[in-house]
Amino acid sequence: MAISNVSELRETYRPPAARAHQKVLDRIDEHSRRFIELSPLCVISSIGADGRADTSPRGDPPGFVTVLDGQTLLIPDRPGNRQVDTLQNVLFNPNVGLLFLVPGMNETLRVSGTAEIVTDADLLAPHSIKDRPPLSGLRVAVDEAFLHCGRSLIRSRLWDPAVQIDRSAYPSYGQVLADQINGADAVEIDASEDEANRDRLY
Repeated sequence: MAISNVSELRETYRPPAARAHQKVLDRIDEHSRRFIELSPLCVISSIGADGRADTSPRGDPPGFVTVLDGQTLLIPDRPGNRQVDTLQNVLFNPNVGLLFLVPGMNETLRVSGTAEIVTDADLLAPHSIKDRPPLSGLRVAVDEAFLHCGRSLIRSRLWDPAVQIDRSAYPSYGQVLADQINGADAVEIDASEDEANRDRLY
């Protein structure tokens, strides 16, 4: 039987601890700021004009997301596949969810707010890498921020080297796309990706 309303859902789960609500802040405090400074990876959730949800990772050296002030974050946008899915979504629906991860930490930081795309040169210049500033950035007005407990990452053993797979257990990026796209060449795709990852990260 599928759960169809909040009452049925609450009958299935025990009431949350009081601190689950109390820990939710409406700003970036000193601990959230430090977490963001340590984080090299942020996952962004957004919603498109058609109502479909999308999730996209953003990664750079630790602290690549800037805390402009207690209510505002700036996320630089780096070269990718140029589909700009997240950026297009924000134009239609500015609500975003962010999940920050720090290698070696099981806790994560969750932030929600509203985003806008900015191209101000002075704002983006400090995010330059190899003298290349990002083409744009997402400026996020923070609505909520809180530290999420570590149980999911503990269960997954995400940071445990002992559970890392042998990469040969899964096909290469090129091999997957060659199976999915008629006429695509796995060797060519893998070579192109290797070149992009080596020479065109920024």
